[in-house]
Amino acid sequence: MNLSKAQRQHLVAQLLEHTRVTSQSQLVSLLADHGVVATQATVSRDLEDLGAVKIRVTGGDTAYALPELPHQQVAPEEHLRRVLGEWAVEVGSSGPLVVVRTPPGSAHVVGSALDRSGLGGMLGTVAGDDTVLVVAEESTGGAALAEVVRALAGLEMPSEAAPAGEHGAVDQEEDGDLPADEGASAQATGHLAPGDQMPRSTVRGAAR
Repeated sequence: MNLSKAQRQHLVAQLLEHTRVTSQSQLVSLLADHGVVATQATVSRDLEDLGAVKIRVTGGDTAYALPELPHQQVAPEEHLRRVLGEWAVEVGSSGPLVVVRTPPGSAHVVGSALDRSGLGGMLGTVAGDDTVLVVAEESTGGAALAEVVRALAGLEMPSEAAPAGEHGAVDQEEDGDLPADEGASAQATGHLAPGDQMPRSTVRGAAR
């Protein structure tokens, strides 16, 4: 079975949740039972990306697990930068919320990395299939936190262009210029508003 990296890591997370996995070689075998061929080096990277840690279980053995309380283990910033750089494709914000878009099936990887990062100004995350919702602290705000996440992911700030013609209309009014269509109409009909100057060609004709 050919799975994408995100799909394989999702399967690894499920195996860790429902099976006592004590070694990487055991995990390789479990994946093979599900028709997925992976090397020990591959599962080692998967475990790191998922933030798996070894915990003491009944009987004195140690087994891999995904931490239920992420704040008990803070991952280095470089790990978060690497995960965001690989998986985050778009970052936006609305009010106190930050929305991180990812490829299908990989939102949980980004969510786990954010949870374990100890990133300042963040209350928590909710991960779906291809979207991670990040809740910002009130004192920080979603826009500021989105800028931090965007910078870590190496994404550019969305450009916000000014509406076309916004400045042109203002400049014309300030200069007091008569719009071209109105000037042409005035010359054609010969009717001018009080206080307006008569076009020079008309003045010369009157003098004759």
